[in-house]
Amino acid sequence: MLTFAEVQEAREYTAAALSRAGVVLTPAERGEIEVADLGLGELERTGLQLVVYVNTERVCAKELVLRPGQTCPEHRHIGADEELGKEETFRVRAGEVWLYVDGPATPDPLAVAPRPEHYTAWHQIVLRPGDQHTILPGTKHWFQAGPDGAIVTEFSTRSTDERDVFTDPDIRRITVVEP
Repeated sequence: MLTFAEVQEAREYTAAALSRAGVVLTPAERGEIEVADLGLGELERTGLQLVVYVNTERVCAKELVLRPGQTCPEHRHIGADEELGKEETFRVRAGEVWLYVDGPATPDPLAVAPRPEHYTAWHQIVLRPGDQHTILPGTKHWFQAGPDGAIVTEFSTRSTDERDVFTDPDIRRITVVEP
């Protein structure tokens, strides 16, 4: 659970980081910055901040902002009925992102998993500004910002975050803010 002050501070951090990267937000977008602590109440360690530009039946575009060392935990995008699940492409605008996917484990990975017992994908892909990587539906993945934080532009098929399957059973997709 986050306090209102923590959410406001995270939104301000996000808007400032995006501005430094040359990303212009409308006043409405600034007011709709999502702060996701994933129910763990440790936002600076686990979670992310995001701005959704568009999310239709076919496409989605977002900016993901991570503080230094902040981690989006291991998960998969699954579908329903005939839908395969989200396919997403990450393109780094600023900072460095350490992306982990299913595959041969990387010896001496750069990231440190915040709750290591819930992380199983250890094939490392290092993404720097201008680099991009596409994650196919159903692929187990997680990512962590480098020491300067990171901004990632995500282009994907329709986002159905409510159907994401996290490895950590304590994660809740919806952030709760203290009244």
